[in-house]
Amino acid sequence: MLENLSGRLQGVIKTLRGQARLTEDNIADAMREVRMALLEADVALPVVKDFIAQVKERAQGKEVLASLTPGQAVIEVVHQELTKLMGAENVGLNLAAVPPAVILMAGLQGSGKTTTSAKLAKLLKEQKKKVLLVSADIYRPAAIEQLKTLANSLEIDFFDSSNTQKPEDIARDVLVHAKRFFYDVLIFDTAGRLGIDEAMMAEIKALHQQLNPIETLFVVDAMQGQDAINTARAFGETLPLTGIVLTKLDGDSRGGAALSVRHVTGKPIKFIGVSEKVDGLEPFHPERMASRVLGMGDVLSLIEQAQKSVDLEEAKKLADKVKSGKNFDLEDFKAQMVQMRKMGGVGALMDKLPAQMSSGMAGKMNNEDGDKAMRRIEGIINSMTALERRKPEIIKATRKRRIAAGSGVQVQDVNRLLNQFEETQKMMKMFSKGGMGKMMRAMQGKFPGLR
Repeated sequence: MLENLSGRLQGVIKTLRGQARLTEDNIADAMREVRMALLEADVALPVVKDFIAQVKERAQGKEVLASLTPGQAVIEVVHQELTKLMGAENVGLNLAAVPPAVILMAGLQGSGKTTTSAKLAKLLKEQKKKVLLVSADIYRPAAIEQLKTLANSLEIDFFDSSNTQKPEDIARDVLVHAKRFFYDVLIFDTAGRLGIDEAMMAEIKALHQQLNPIETLFVVDAMQGQDAINTARAFGETLPLTGIVLTKLDGDSRGGAALSVRHVTGKPIKFIGVSEKVDGLEPFHPERMASRVLGMGDVLSLIEQAQKSVDLEEAKKLADKVKSGKNFDLEDFKAQMVQMRKMGGVGALMDKLPAQMSSGMAGKMNNEDGDKAMRRIEGIINSMTALERRKPEIIKATRKRRIAAGSGVQVQDVNRLLNQFEETQKMMKMFSKGGMGKMMRAMQGKFPGLR
């Protein structure tokens, strides 16, 4: 996520951090590098000019020059200005309306409106809201069916509509249905086009008047960069948008849309799409995103994700086993892999770690390889009997061949897993004896994907 921009800015930060004192010249050099980094990231030119002017003014101010660590003070200024650029704080959904609170989803075709509608419904369902999904995309083949399938898989109510109906008729019928059955939230997915045209704008304007939504969210593909911003501006002039959802941010290595869209449109970014999975929608926190961009990581999001995804009871059991250094078996080893996968896999964890940690691991760990290795380990353990998982020492040549055949791997892979498990057991014993330093040194190269 935003790898190119992050890499460039981290280079500037490294240079600044090494400065014992700051002068106008080295501040100017740093700002030149930051400007180049932002322009390469496809950030809108007016945004870059305003940002650089703000940072430069504050960097030459008393608060920085009087600081004992001026380089660090400038980094803090850059962080604060980046945060301010993206909206200063998280702006959540406003659902304070007479039920049903209507959320209107708008955007171009291919921006991810339909999947975002389903992801948002899942998020609200987790907040104990009674949610109803409906699609008025009558132009794209199977668009209605796509949302229906997603709704069924997430066990969310879906209002059956048809591509033979007019969008206005769908809107009228679904409002009546939502009121009759006391839904808290109605998410209305509209049709998109390949480009902005008058017919689409007239249709969505009419739907907005009819539905009177409390939230009108514009869904935009972050990978489009400057085009995304221009589209958002055009929609903002037609509709009273309340917020923006940036999708496909995990594939955006530049970051132009993420940094510019708030400044250009004046509308807050409310959510970001960080993966194609149904749980790949996160509330947008400008401060955390600024920290990620500058290589400081996003530990708060990592903790929140862990609290949401990890089974606390299971984690406590595992922690007790680690403390005792006994009874740690292959079932526990598999449970670790499952918990990590629930948190988004190796890639998602690495993305939220500070640069010092992730860059040190990046040379040894390939995200994709790490995820594949975890799935392979799960498959091998699933091919074992309950007794073999509890007592791996009984797994000899015949059993290894059966397990390898059952999981579709080579006998060498089974051997590798058993060796990894033995090493992990040793580490657990070290930890139980209070040898944390020893354990950390021993960990080097022992986990899936580590080389």
